[in-house]
Amino acid sequence: MDNLTHSLIGAVLGQAGLRRRTGLAMPALIIAANIPDIDAGCTIYGIESLAMRRGITHGPIAMLVLPLVLAGGLFWFDRWQARRGTRPEGRLPVHFGWLFALCLIGCLTHPAFDWLNNYGIRLLEPFSSQWFYGDTLFIVDPWLWAILGGGLWLSLRRERAGKSHWPRAAQAAIAAGLAYVGMNYAIARQAEAFAAGDVPYAETNVADAVPIVFWRREVLWRTHSGIYGSIPCTALGCDRYPLAMRKTNFDPVRLARPAETDPAMRAFLFWSRLPVVVNRGDGPLLMDQRFMSPRVGDRFSVRLAPLP
Repeated sequence: MDNLTHSLIGAVLGQAGLRRRTGLAMPALIIAANIPDIDAGCTIYGIESLAMRRGITHGPIAMLVLPLVLAGGLFWFDRWQARRGTRPEGRLPVHFGWLFALCLIGCLTHPAFDWLNNYGIRLLEPFSSQWFYGDTLFIVDPWLWAILGGGLWLSLRRERAGKSHWPRAAQAAIAAGLAYVGMNYAIARQAEAFAAGDVPYAETNVADAVPIVFWRREVLWRTHSGIYGSIPCTALGCDRYPLAMRKTNFDPVRLARPAETDPAMRAFLFWSRLPVVVNRGDGPLLMDQRFMSPRVGDRFSVRLAPLP
């Protein structure tokens, strides 16, 4: 998910009551909810970064090491401020055990929510490079922003007003957010089931979330013979024919040798879930069916030399 969503998750967890456990709890939760994205720096490598992102920093070892490093840094920062005489008087005592626990909670929310979109995440790296997909939410979801942000704002407002039950609004936002995620998961699975019945001989059906209109899914399908397309669906059914159908033109045997000497192609094939080769006027383009929208341009594609 986007980093605003991750930050709101950390903040609403703190405002739900966890920030009363130790000093520096809120920065611990918010930073921890974002810290697995330290691998974002690898995007300087362009297409090759597809094989680097959402891997080792999102895996089980990182889920222990990153919280420990962050908790240690915050604990040291508190002691450093105390020595300088700049430690805020209103800050609660900092307990390292609670600080580590909150950093751990914050870190764990990151891969959990990254899993919800269709980009993919390697949850078991470095023990396994398998990609996992939740196919539930679009990577940027304003409805989730509104649920979490609204609960956070209301909780903070009640706290400033001196009301004792200020965590309840944040707790309600957490419950509503989880219900929203569950509803979207059900919509996606039902849309896939409908598409499986509507598309003849489909081997694969992947529910692609549509921005803003959360109740709709663009179900990407393909057959054993390499025919692919998409069909708009909801939890109530799919739009009817005619279906636009194309040939994937993807032949892993023909691409195996070029991939040995082309790092960009090798990285793309490692990451790709629904690869296709699109023949354009300026030559063939290796793309992924999930990211062929004009909105993303050619950011998820590799230019191929003409194939025999």
